[in-house]
Amino acid sequence: MKASCLTKETILDHGITDRKFPEFQVGDTIDVAQVIKEGDKERIQMFRGDVIGFHTKGISTTFTVRKIGANGIGVERIFPYYSPNVNDVKIVKRGRVRRAKLNYLRDRIGKAARVQEKILTKEEKTELNTSNNG
Repeated sequence: MKASCLTKETILDHGITDRKFPEFQVGDTIDVAQVIKEGDKERIQMFRGDVIGFHTKGISTTFTVRKIGANGIGVERIFPYYSPNVNDVKIVKRGRVRRAKLNYLRDRIGKAARVQEKILTKEEKTELNTSNNG
């Protein structure tokens, strides 16, 4: 029996299309618009939080977003980057971090769980606004 023409590399790249999301990275605060299906109805739900990690592996690329919910409870969601259910991503503010994964934020509460904001120049702000709107 012959193996099909798909190798591990081609399987990982199969179905990848350009998502036209703005360039965001770990530490940024983003709004993720996710399509929620309830019965026969669809709606878009926004999830705002800090990006605490990326997992890059072809079509199975994911990013983890963490926010502080009601009563100080931390809520994390893992979004597949190439999923059709992730409708849009908007950058709210840039974060200044020195790590690739921000797992230490899980142990912190209150103001200690905040990410320091990166100071942007006027040119960077206008670029950020045009990438969010267009």
